[in-house]
Parts: sequence; structure tokens; C-alpha cells
Amino acid sequence: MKAGSNFLNAVSAVALSASLVVTGGSVATLVSATAAQAAVVRNVQVQGADRVSAETVKANLAIKPGKAFSNADIDDSVRRLYATGYFSDVRISVSGGTLVVVVNENQLINEVVINGNRKIKDDKLQGVIRSRSLGPYNETTIEADKQAIRDAYAAIGRSDATVTTQTYPLGNGRVNLAFVVDEGDRTKISQINFVGNQAYSNGRLRSVILTKKSNFLSFLTRKDVYSQEKLRADEEALRQFYFNNGYADFRVVSSEAVLDEASNEYVVTFTVEEGQRYNFGDVNVESTVEGLDSDELKGLIESRPGKVYRAKDVQDTMSEISQRVAAKGYPFARVTPRGNRDLGNGTIAVDYLVDQGERAYVERIEIRGNTRTRDYVIRREFDIGEGDAFNQEVVTRAKRRLEALGYFSSVNVTTAPGSEADRVVLIVDVQDQSTGSFGIGAGYETGNDGGFKLEASIEEKNFLGRGQYIRIAAGGGADSRDYSLSFTEPYFLGYRLAAGFDIFKHEDKSEDFYDLDSQGFTLRVTAPITEDLSTTFKYNYTKLDYSADAGLPVDDPRLSSPYWDVVKGGPWVRSSLSHTLTFDTIDDRTLPRDGIFAQVTQEFAGLGGDSEFYKITGKARYFHTLLEDADVIGSIAVGGGHMWGFGDTKVYDQFTLSAADVRGFESAGIGPRARQTTGTGNRDSIGGTTYFTVSAEASFPLPLVPRDSGFRGAVFADAGTLYGNDVKTGGDNVWGTSMSLRASVGASIIWASPFGPLRFDYAVPIKKEEFDEVQRFKFGIATQF
Repeated sequence: MKAGSNFLNAVSAVALSASLVVTGGSVATLVSATAAQAAVVRNVQVQGADRVSAETVKANLAIKPGKAFSNADIDDSVRRLYATGYFSDVRISVSGGTLVVVVNENQLINEVVINGNRKIKDDKLQGVIRSRSLGPYNETTIEADKQAIRDAYAAIGRSDATVTTQTYPLGNGRVNLAFVVDEGDRTKISQINFVGNQAYSNGRLRSVILTKKSNFLSFLTRKDVYSQEKLRADEEALRQFYFNNGYADFRVVSSEAVLDEASNEYVVTFTVEEGQRYNFGDVNVESTVEGLDSDELKGLIESRPGKVYRAKDVQDTMSEISQRVAAKGYPFARVTPRGNRDLGNGTIAVDYLVDQGERAYVERIEIRGNTRTRDYVIRREFDIGEGDAFNQEVVTRAKRRLEALGYFSSVNVTTAPGSEADRVVLIVDVQDQSTGSFGIGAGYETGNDGGFKLEASIEEKNFLGRGQYIRIAAGGGADSRDYSLSFTEPYFLGYRLAAGFDIFKHEDKSEDFYDLDSQGFTLRVTAPITEDLSTTFKYNYTKLDYSADAGLPVDDPRLSSPYWDVVKGGPWVRSSLSHTLTFDTIDDRTLPRDGIFAQVTQEFAGLGGDSEFYKITGKARYFHTLLEDADVIGSIAVGGGHMWGFGDTKVYDQFTLSAADVRGFESAGIGPRARQTTGTGNRDSIGGTTYFTVSAEASFPLPLVPRDSGFRGAVFADAGTLYGNDVKTGGDNVWGTSMSLRASVGASIIWASPFGPLRFDYAVPIKKEEFDEVQRFKFGIATQF
């Protein structure tokens, strides 16, 4: 009885001191804080809730019957109810032992539609707005939705798009809501200017950044879409470019984009300070960690005295030393570069200090911002996990790996203090980007086997957000058909093993007197050895079916040649194992300017099937920028291979050279050929046992053509030979088996098109044999590797 009296006294004190009312989101505080803290109600009464149940209202209250409450609880209750979006007004008061909650309900949205949109489909815009059918009509949410739609249009280069709303009352508190979009015109970039640059021209710097001037292809490439995030990325790209070319003092003073509303075009301006260009001075390694030999670590230095200063060389040296030190059992060791500028000599001396860093452990790794990519896809790029020793170099290496995946438009890794002094929280912020593409390629080859060739492909580098790669392609020409399917799982069984398969089918009717149908599959697994070196193992299965008569009459005298007995019949089966070592330091897969790509492959056939041979092949290509400001890039490529047959060597087992190996000649246009014993006409290639190729090329921006268009020119010289024969044709039925060199010179136009890199080559053979098949023009998809 006494407890009940105390309760009533507390409630009376509240009621007498103030009538508690909360209206429109503002809270009238209690006069007596002490009384408020002592207030307890027996029940809760909800008024004004028709469509929303009273239980839903009560569930969003911080006040419960029988428990004391305060002003803070009332504030929290009001905020919770407004946050539901169902109410336009909320009032809370106390009457006796009852908490009275009076609400005015928002209208209910019956249907949400979007009108006027043509450039962005309904489903994409519905995905960025929060207003939903059968949800509340909330002005704050609708304003946010309008801005979200405007942002979506700005992302495709339509910054002047406007969004309005219309409502259509249906009665009983229900409305239809329509977002009306005026898409406007594309917002273009008319100029990209640089101020303060002297070492490099505006054209060279424009090729470094992501933002491009508008041109006739911008509606496809979208490279002229302006955004603040893109501008920040451009600043970083400029810094990395200058830092890697000796300008250690470079800085971006400012970057701005000014919109001319009359023309709806941006003018982008970067103001920079280049500073002095440096070479590396003396380079040394100092270690304060007992047991670590500084002289041993010096062999890992990439930054050599006298070379142009490159921040990448410093970073690579830090990474190499850090890995070596960690492998020796010093997980907390820290590598810190110290630079000493000599302005008079234009050098930077670098000392790499290896010391025992602070003992810290990774408490957890937080992944933020990924809307599509799974968390584990990001986590597996880190060589450390929760509970491991914190190492900044390992974190930096993981960041570079994430950026190299191509899944994200931005990657940022930061640290935060953990729950204890020796604990660190890693925070990984990423932003997903599109990783799928649909490609259409076209080519034309002259010569006997020429004609138009088309290919269509669908490619996804981050399938279902799992980091898996899948590609489906189909193509062909007048005399050929090609179909293929490829799939790669980059972390097979949880290890850094890229396992996958390729399935293919090829139909070829281009040869004179035989047709070839082949189909098969490849199983492969690739393992990294170092950051630049990897190894690949494959199992290859191919089924080949030759039609040797190719439609010739049964009494045609050419069918009496012993050569045709070699290829007709079948089907034949080739079953082999192969092993490849790949060394890759290429700086850019699209337009390499520096680095080496090299491969050595050995293949053994004889695991069942009809082929028995051992092959070894190799190729290497070196890229180097010859003139930095003029953007002239040189490359040298070499290749070669030899096979040893163990049994009855088949025509399809021997090497043939493609039209890209020695330009100016058709695919299978050089090397040993079948000699007809009777009749006239061309001779079919039978391949050879040995080949060598060499190529030199220089590419450059086309004069009078904007660099942003993606067009470049090139001049080249190729040479090569294919010789030797193990196919038993019976009698003297093969010619061209000698080691005779072929050579050509030519020029190219290369276009980095939205559909992939395309290339037009014109080559003139300057050394050939009379039976070679020449092809001066070649147009098709460009390949570098």
C-alpha cells in the first residue's frame, strides 16, 4: 500500500509540475528532473493509430509500464516513432498512471512510379530510393530520394537532371507517388587544363588522369563524367606519375571544375608544382634488430644509385626487406625509408632503417562499403588476420592487391585503436564498381584464308561478388567457327591457387584440301611464387577430326598423294600435361609503358591418345618509354620453341605461326608445306618442329588527333622462321623445311576502343620464300601478350 502511495505521489508531482507534451518533434522537458526520474506508469494508451497497430507504437517506445523513466527516455521514444516514417506528428503526455501517446499518421504510399527516365532503367532507380509501395509517405525521405536520383544521373554525366514529384490521392489515407525526371543534356567536359607544368605537356598529363575531355565516343566510354571522387583520384594519379619520374617534391596545389551553365560544360583545371628532378644518391640499409645482417638485406634493394628516383622502387625495396625480415622470424620489425636531399647534385640518398617496431596485434578487420563483393573476397587478400602481429608493409601490400583486382573504384585502409593498448583495428573502406562487360570484336584478314571475322563475348571478373572469373565467347568467319567457355576460381580450396577450366570448339575450313574440327578442354591451376613470378600446371585434352578430301571428287588425282593418308581419318586425340612459368612486371595491362612479360612452357603428350611429343616454348616482351613527354613507347619481343616427337608425329602436333607472330604473312603462311605429286594449286601447311621470332616496335600518339580519343600509331619490324618436319608423308612430298628467315616491316593504327583494343596493321614482307602465303593487311583485336 505504501509503494502504491509513493507511485501516485510521483505521478501527481509530474502532472502538477507540468503537462508533458511533445509536438512536431520538439520535447517540452519536465520541470522537476527528480520527479521525472521517479515517474512510473502502469499502462500505455495509443490514440490516432489506424493503419499502424498500437503494438507497433508501443514497441518503439523506450518507456515500459512498471519501470521508471526520464526526459531522455521520452526524447528517445519520440525519435524512434518519427524514425519509423509512419507519423507526421507525435505527442506524449502522462495522465494519472497512464502514458498517453497521440500520433497523426502519414499517408500510405499505394504505388511508386518513375516517369521521364530513358537513360537509366526503372529497376536501377528503384534501387537507389527508399520510398516503397505500402510504405509511409514521408517528405524527408522523398527529398532524399530526389537527391539520390539526381546523383544517379550525375554519375552518367547528366548533372543538370531535375526531379519533381506528383501525388495522386486515392482516399482512405492512400496516395500514388510519381517521381518525374527531366534528364536534361549530357554534362560534358570541354577543357582539361594544367597550370605550372613545365617538364611534361598538357597532352602527356591528360593521358595520366582518369577524367577525359568529351569526344564523339564519350557516350560509350563515360570517361568525361565529372565527379569529386574522380578528381581526387586524378590528383593521386598525377602524384604517382611525378613521384615515379624523379619529382619527389611534386604537389597538386589545387584542382577545380567550373561548370558553365549556359553550355552545360565543365572546365577542369589542375594547378601543380613540379619541383626539382632527382636521381638516387647513396643507398644503404641499417638494422638495429639483433640477428639481422644489413649486408644481406642490401641485395634486396631496387633503388640503385644513379637511377632516376622512383617512389615505386622505394616501395618495392621496403616490401622485399619486410618479407625477408618476417620470414626470419621478426614479425614486428619495421622498415622505414629516410631520404636526404642534395639540392646541388639533384640526388636523394636513401637509408632503409630496420628496427623493432611496437608490438601490436590485429584485433579485427572491419570491411565497409562493399555492396556486392563478399567480405571474404576482401579478407583473403590480407596475409594477416585477427590475432596476428600487425605489420604495416603487409597491410600496404594487401591494399595494392585489392586495387589490382579491378573490383573497386576506390580502396582505403586505415587503422584505429583497439580495446587495449597493443591492439589495432584495421578498417577497409571500398567502393564496388562494374566488373562485367559485353564485347564485340571484328577483324578482317586478307589472303587465301581471309575475310571478315566476328567475335562476341560476355565477361564477368567478379561473378556473384565471389571474385570468380567467367567468360563466354562465340565467333567466326566465312570458313571458321569458334566457341569457348572459361571459368576461374582465384582462391581454390581457400588457398591462393587460381584453378579453372576452359572448354572450346573450333571448326576450320580454311585450308585447301582438308577441313579440321577440334574440341576439348583444359584444366589448370596457377600458384604465385613471388609477387611477379607464378607457375601454372595444365591438363589438356583435344579431339581432332580431319576431312582430308575437303569435298574433292573421289577420282581427283591429288587424293593419291601419300600426304593425305597422314591427315585423313580420325578422330585423333591429344592428351597432354603442361607447365608454365610466368614473370610479369608490366605496369599497365591496357597500355604497357614499362616492364617485362615472359613465359616458358613445357608440354608432354602421351597420356593416352594419339600424340606423343615433348615441346618447350618461350616468349618474352620488354616495354620501355623512349620519350616520356612525347609518350613514345618501345618494345622488343622474342619467342621460340622446339618439339621432339616420340612416335608417329601428326600434322596437328607441329608448330605453326600465326599472322601476329610475323606480320605480313598469313597464319600458317610460312614454314614446311605439302608438295603435291599431281595436280596444281596451293599447298597446305604441315607445320614445323622449330621456330624463332623477334619483333621491335615503337608506338606513339597520332599527330593532330586528341590523345583522349585512344588512337595511337606504331611502326614495327618482324622476323622469324619455322622449319623442320617429323611427319612421315612418304617420299619427297614436303618442301620448306630449311631454316630460312622471313622478315617484314610495317605500320599500325591502334585504337583503345570501348569494345576492346583494335589494331590495323599494314606489313610489307622484305624477305620471303616463293611458296609463302602473304597477307599485307590485317585488322582485328590487338594482343600484347
